[in-house]
Order: sequence, then C-alpha cells, then structure tokens
Amino acid sequence: MGELDEGQRAFSSFRVLNGEGNHAEREQLFRNMAELFSYVSDRCDDEQVAQYDEVLCQLAEFVEIEARAHVSKILSGLDRAPGTVVVRLANDDIEVARPLLQFSNVLSDDDLIDIITNQTEEHREVIAARNKLAGRVGEAIVDHGESSSVVRLVRNTSAELPKTALEKLVERAAKDIEIAADLRGRTDIDWKSLRGEIDDVASKVLETLGQIDRRLDPVVAGKVNAVVYNRMRNRAGFSATEWKVAYNQVKALSDRKQLNERALARFARFGYGHHAAAALTVILQVRPEIFVKWLASQDYVAATVALKAAGLSPDLFEAIFATLPWRDLPTQADTKMVVSRFAAIEREEAIGIFELWRTHAFRKRAVSEERHAAVG
Repeated sequence: MGELDEGQRAFSSFRVLNGEGNHAEREQLFRNMAELFSYVSDRCDDEQVAQYDEVLCQLAEFVEIEARAHVSKILSGLDRAPGTVVVRLANDDIEVARPLLQFSNVLSDDDLIDIITNQTEEHREVIAARNKLAGRVGEAIVDHGESSSVVRLVRNTSAELPKTALEKLVERAAKDIEIAADLRGRTDIDWKSLRGEIDDVASKVLETLGQIDRRLDPVVAGKVNAVVYNRMRNRAGFSATEWKVAYNQVKALSDRKQLNERALARFARFGYGHHAAAALTVILQVRPEIFVKWLASQDYVAATVALKAAGLSPDLFEAIFATLPWRDLPTQADTKMVVSRFAAIEREEAIGIFELWRTHAFRKRAVSEERHAAVG
C-alpha cells in the first residue's frame, strides 16, 4: 500500500509539472520544493541546484502571488539559492520581490542594476535601503529613480556614493528640497574635497547648501581623493565575508549560464576581486580553498598557469591579476614578471601542467581521506 501511495504522489507531481494538476497541488508542491531546498541547500551539488532551479521556475508559472511571495521569503535568507528562480522572483510584483530585494546575497550588483532600470519605483525604493549598497547600484538609482527612491538612498548611510553619483545628487538637490536636506545630513561625505572634483553647475548648487570652503585648493583635493580612491579600489587582502557572498553570487551566475569571459571582464573593470577569484574557481573546477591558498601565499606561478589554461586573453589576464585579492598588492616588478611569463607559456603546455597538478591533487586528497577513514 505504501508503494502505491508513493506512486500516486509521484504521478501527481508529474501532472503538476506539466500544468495539469489543480491549483492546490501546484501551490503545495511549489512551497514544499522551496522548503526542502532550504533544508539541504548547503549539501547540494551544482547539478542538484540546477534541478531545483528548473522545477521551481516551472512551478512559478502556475501559482498565485501568495505562493510566490512565500517562496521568495524562504529563498531570501539562503546563501546559496537557485540563480534563475531568484532573479525571476526578484523581478516579480513588489509583494513577491521585496524579501529578495531586501536581503538576498545571491542577487549580484548587475542583477540589482537591471531591476532598477526595468522595474518599478517601489523596487528601487527597497533596493535603495539595502545594507552596504555598492556605488554602481546607488548611481543606477540616482539615474533612474524618482524622488522617493533617491531620498531612501541618501538616507542609507551604508550605501556607497561615488563622485559621479554625488555630482548628480547635488544637481537634483537644486530642485528637490528633501534630497537637499538629506544631503546636508550626510556627515560621512567629504564636501570640501568634493568641491574640487565636480563640475561648475554642481559646485554652484553646493554653495547654496553651505557645504563648501573656498580656501580649498581643488588641485590638491583631486590628488588626495585619487590616492584614497585607488587605495580603496585596489585594497589587498582576503576577506572571508566578501568571499562567501561573491562565491554564492558567482554560483548563481553559473546557474543562469552567464559565467563567461564577459563576466570576468566586468569583474575586472569594476574591481570585484573576490568575484573574479570565485569565478575562476568555478571555471577551473578547483576547490575554493585551493584558490584561496594561492592568494594567501602570493602563488603567482600557479595562478598564471591556471589562467593560461582557462584561455584568458593577455589583456584580460593582466586586468584579472591586478584585481585579485592577494594578501599583498603585487609590485610593478611582480606584475611585469607575471605578464611576461603568461605570454611565454603556450596554452597547451599550461593545460598539461594544470591537469597533472589536478590529478596529483585529487590522488593526494583520496589517499588522505583513506588514511583518515582507517584511523577513524
């Protein structure tokens, strides 16, 4: 009788996936699949995640907004969640999208920028209040948002506001009293230095805000800001917290079949070092701890061979190498040596070396696990 019950349940699920089940069956399966994934997400391999992703996307077509909102809330708190369904629900009605837009670390900056550009002002308002909002995302809100989302952004003291975004905000403040008032309240912004960086129109608006000092030398301010900016952009050192977020975002990108050379170039362009490292880990199919070890030990040789084997162009290699979160910033001499070595080695040779290393590493790991099992 038990086997018959199992068969009936399986047949019911099959009918639901083909759109033949009733409303209650569809909603129940959708909710159950999400709940189940939340329990096992940390133990699923890529193929299993892809299967959950496919099924949840299919079911999302057939269920009402209440069920989609319920699943969105479940997925919003997961570090690893199926990338396609997360992006789908984050672009849904605001009642569905809200939890993901507020809390999900699976959504990348590019995902958020796309939502800001193409979805509603309500979506932008929620994104504007996210914790530790990146400068690129904040600038997208300034470009596309109405007053409510821009005000929410300015009040978010954890949001990065790059110079280009601040310049646009100052211009908008001339026409929006609320934005002007909130800009005055941002004590974290170096208004004196900004005075030497922005254009004449925005500078005149700053005067009306009472935020400038005419004694400032704009040339000196520009040099100081450039030094500080470069230190921040190229900061060395590995952050476990940043790595965890980056790795899961990269895996979600891979779920959507969008992890490619274009994505690597984007990480390099915007200085996303941890994302670049995580992407290479996935592309090269090496364990994360291996790549992290290369970064911690400044193992330029291993990284050079691996990236050559991955088929990166010389320009992209140089950009990625400079972006990776090494323990210490590579010197100019280091960079020159590494670029020269990358150019000298043939890709076939690099692939051979890398595969020999991979085989040796797997064999060594297997022996270690056997010894551990024997001791246990």
